[in-house]
Amino acid sequence: MIQSAQNKLRVLFVDDEAPIRDVMRIELPRMGHEVCICENGQTALAAIEKNTFDAAIIDLRMPGISGWDVVSHLQTVSPETEIIISTGHGNIEDAIQALRRGVYDFLTKPTKLALINSVLQRVADKRNLKNKALALETRLKAVEGSPEIVGDTPAMQRVKRLIERIAPTDSNVLILGETGTGKELVARRIHELSRRAQMPFVAVNCGALPENLVESELFGHRKGAFTGADATRKGLIEVANGGTLFLDELGELDKGMQVKLLRVLESGEVRRVGENESFHVNIRVICATNRNLKDMVAEGSFREDLFFRVNTFEVPLPALRERREDIPDLARTLIARHLRRSQLPDGFLPEAVVAVLKQHDWNGNVRELANALEHAVIMSDGHALQVEDLPTSITQKPRKLRIAGEPGEVERPKTLREIEMEVILETLERNSGDKPRTANELGIALKTLYNKLNQHQIQNDVG
Repeated sequence: MIQSAQNKLRVLFVDDEAPIRDVMRIELPRMGHEVCICENGQTALAAIEKNTFDAAIIDLRMPGISGWDVVSHLQTVSPETEIIISTGHGNIEDAIQALRRGVYDFLTKPTKLALINSVLQRVADKRNLKNKALALETRLKAVEGSPEIVGDTPAMQRVKRLIERIAPTDSNVLILGETGTGKELVARRIHELSRRAQMPFVAVNCGALPENLVESELFGHRKGAFTGADATRKGLIEVANGGTLFLDELGELDKGMQVKLLRVLESGEVRRVGENESFHVNIRVICATNRNLKDMVAEGSFREDLFFRVNTFEVPLPALRERREDIPDLARTLIARHLRRSQLPDGFLPEAVVAVLKQHDWNGNVRELANALEHAVIMSDGHALQVEDLPTSITQKPRKLRIAGEPGEVERPKTLREIEMEVILETLERNSGDKPRTANELGIALKTLYNKLNQHQIQNDVG
């Protein structure tokens, strides 16, 4: 059950009384938690050095290292761990000190199991709320594209039917399609229609993760696990616990990470970098790629067992040029979103503009369409769009050359300079006019970019 997985905690229990330890060794797992039992402060400190815990129930009065010493060390190395004091010698001074130290709760012995279960349930609820907040932050940063799936062509109708069929299940899904076709949008829709809709949706672009931090980002790490790990951090897989993990550009993961991801999918177990013990998560995994994973399997660059694991259901997305009839509705939706309006004013998107949009090939698909329309809306200054408001890469047609002795016109082959400028302008548009970023992406100096753009402007003025 999703609920039990969400409420499962890793609990450290420290008490010097053997009968109490024996009871909790049985009862805490019965409550649904993973437990590490320690007989004194020394063994507790050793356990804290090896693993991270969601909650710790600590006896104050123990020989040798006291419970307060364990509390201080735990708050230093793992500030996210919720600490619960358990003592048979409780007094007002201890309770006040616990309050000042930020201890989660203060229990006096003998403690009823129902009370311990209730306290741990509140800890789980607090952790889940934090995970939802982290997931929401990640989602807000990653949201891109229209909030709804637009399109009534037969290809898109098939996609919608497939989404409705597979969403209520917990099966893994592989979404295939070119860059910009809306793979993340489809993944979000599957999540919203699933039983996990109220739990986190965490999107991860595997191609954007730094190679040396992929494992840490996905699995999390313990403080001090490597240079720069100044604090214990949850991985994105853990943040998605109970919900959906969307792995975009799956084909970019190297073979080592593919093995570790396969282990998570097969066992549901995750281990943070720098820790010895693993813990369980309950996630639904949706993957996406614009690469041909079958070819990668044949080449040996992608594991066949991982391919079969993520490919329970396959959702192929059509390119925008394959569903041109959807462009008018898509355009209206994208413009309304940019203007933050529920619908467009009459006449804001004239048929002449729609005709130009439908003629373009849209190699960047919906993402390219969104960028072009944003450009047009800005250029229109709030008035109805005109063809000239669109980027020149959309409106310019290839120049024609009449060849003597042959009827009609044929395209003149593009010169290297024209091809170069076309690439520059497309990159500039993709980066929303950011010239430093464009120069960096093209691998040229910023000064060189300015010179080429100036030359292009002079030629246009002369022509």
